Amino acid sequence: MPKQTSAARRTSIAGLLTATSLALALSGCANYDVTAPADARADAPAAAVQAKDAQLAAAKSAKNEDGKNGDGKNEEAKGSQGGGQATAPGGAGDVDCRKAKCVALTFDAGPSENTPRLLDILKKEKVHATFFMLGENHVDKRPAEVKRIDAEGHELANHTWSHQILTDIEPQEAKRELSRLQDAVRKITGKTPRLMRPPQGRTDEEVSKISKDLGLAQVLWSVTAKDYQTNDSALITKRVLEQTERDGIILLHDIYKGTVPAVPGILKELKKRGYTVVTVSQLLSPATAEPGMVYRP
Repeated sequence: MPKQTSAARRTSIAGLLTATSLALALSGCANYDVTAPADARADAPAAAVQAKDAQLAAAKSAKNEDGKNGDGKNEEAKGSQGGGQATAPGGAGDVDCRKAKCVALTFDAGPSENTPRLLDILKKEKVHATFFMLGENHVDKRPAEVKRIDAEGHELANHTWSHQILTDIEPQEAKRELSRLQDAVRKITGKTPRLMRPPQGRTDEEVSKISKDLGLAQVLWSVTAKDYQTNDSALITKRVLEQTERDGIILLHDIYKGTVPAVPGILKELKKRGYTVVTVSQLLSPATAEPGMVYRP
């Protein structure tokens, strides 16, 4: 866990975590503040904590009533349809990552032709994920998949319009990369993403300022299968499981052929190990992701 340096326990890290290699990540020289999920939860405002506790109590009471009335099937059906508190997109529902052994599941660079199968798997396993979507040739070509991601209770998030490295382009262009995706998702779903993942994890003070202006928090990761290097589903599964720890954020891509077939095995083993698989917003709850901030385990 990052060293505590302030009341918010935000830490400054040197270098940039990228999706290509640790060596590239360490070659950067930008400094920016990072907040770990556990620190975000610990620093949540008192009102948010009280609201979360009340929500959990209400969910527990409703579950008990369903049990008494033999209505568990209704609750299960509600969950599978993406309705109700537990499955609101990005909502915390009755998951409490202050106590549960949580890990966030995220997918980058879709939607793609593989996304419907992935959504079938997640629905079957009753798991929700955060989708950091690309605009060009993805969101603009597959609005039906975007609608389904939202309708089934997953979290909509921003991975830029065309995957340009935000730290390498002019601020106005970086802003367009993010805002264009925001506009496209809002047009399709009526909802505006609140989270973004910078391509290759590369961010700096200027990108953070732009993100803040657009109402976007930045989300990095702690687990990568490097599925862009292999279609070997067994290897992808092995890499994920070897790196996963409590409060981790798993990065996968639903655009590569080997990734989606690996997901059932990953979920099965994570559950066997006692993990609750959640969205990024669920992982941070009762805190709410703050625009401009960078979150990473």
